[in-house]
Amino acid sequence: MNETRDLMIGIDLGKDSSQLCYYDRKAEGPRSLPVKVGSSQYEVPTCLCRRVEQKDYCIGIEAEYFAREKGGFLVEDIYGISKSRKPVQVAGEEKQPWEILAYFLNGMLKLTGVADINRNIRCLTVTMESLDDIQVENLQKAGEELEIQNTSFIIMDHEESFYYYIMTQKTETWNRSVGWYSFDKNHVTFRKMVMNSNAKPILVKLEDPVETDLNDSDNEQRDADFYTFAKNTLGSELYSSIQIDGEGFDQEWAQKSVKLLCYQKRKVFYGNNLFAKGACAAGAERFLTRKLRDYRYLSSSLVLKDVGMDMRVMGAQAYYPLIEAGRNWYECRAECELILDGTDELIFVASAMGESEKKYIGMRLPGLPKRPNKTTRLDVKLQYISQDECEIMVTDLGFGEMFPSSGKVWKKQPDGKEGIA
Repeated sequence: MNETRDLMIGIDLGKDSSQLCYYDRKAEGPRSLPVKVGSSQYEVPTCLCRRVEQKDYCIGIEAEYFAREKGGFLVEDIYGISKSRKPVQVAGEEKQPWEILAYFLNGMLKLTGVADINRNIRCLTVTMESLDDIQVENLQKAGEELEIQNTSFIIMDHEESFYYYIMTQKTETWNRSVGWYSFDKNHVTFRKMVMNSNAKPILVKLEDPVETDLNDSDNEQRDADFYTFAKNTLGSELYSSIQIDGEGFDQEWAQKSVKLLCYQKRKVFYGNNLFAKGACAAGAERFLTRKLRDYRYLSSSLVLKDVGMDMRVMGAQAYYPLIEAGRNWYECRAECELILDGTDELIFVASAMGESEKKYIGMRLPGLPKRPNKTTRLDVKLQYISQDECEIMVTDLGFGEMFPSSGKVWKKQPDGKEGIA
């Protein structure tokens, strides 16, 4: 590895195995990092082991060895743990899911061989197959545990990392539609990436997936099943490239299907490192390259509304933006402090992206101590917990020694009818 400072790293945290890539500035692209120097193995088993004698944690093949040979405590199904808030018992100790994630991610980062790795990270992007609010919460806490700044820690699902992977390849592989077949043993999912070049910026999205199951006992029939599925999903449209990933595809049985995929000189690529590379490319795009500034990916996780407040700023009435539309919900959070002036109610303003109509949402603060005007300071935090729901938390900070904080906290989780969403 020839990068040691301001590292931009992508990690694909998979159910069974995980991978790591770093951005190589000389090669101007993501580079996969093997498990060991000189090795051709890039996939790390997604497991963790608490070593008894060393009283520390190791990951992957090393974890399996210490659990098998040295009596270590093996933690498997880290992906499943990431979707829970339930504590995990490890060697007689209770660990939170986010702690397990932090141990595993730290082990992955150690593969770089860079000393004091956490302080030398410019950006860490973690991608997973899909993301719910619990996974996001656990990943964000894991990032904090690793002392990685919020602005340097990016989370995304496989669909978004696919976008970044594709868009950082040669233009001729994506200037028309891109087909994506994702295998999970006998199950195949097809997605089509399309662009709307009439808009500025150019809008890119993945259409709704189409799925099927292939024969699992006869290779000839399996090939026939995939051939039919590919013929139906590709149709007569022109594709710049076809991307295949996952466990279950093999050219040995897919001979008829491969000929169809390569029809009209379509470029066909197969590999299992595109998500780690895409995650790495996403970090590089945000902090270094800026090659995709004329494109916008329409993620299924995209927040479509701006949220702010009308307030006095420097003595003048003004709109104060808090969250801007066009970002994934798990990146949308904001915090500000304000002083109440003649009211005990906060008014939030929401407007759909690209529209002028505004919606006003009130939030009362019952039980707020009565104080003279302009002597109540509040901390206001907003965080989206899904694409459609924004949680608001307000804390009474008091006003110095004169009016100490009451410690009161108010929460509002709007629903689709009454809230910000």
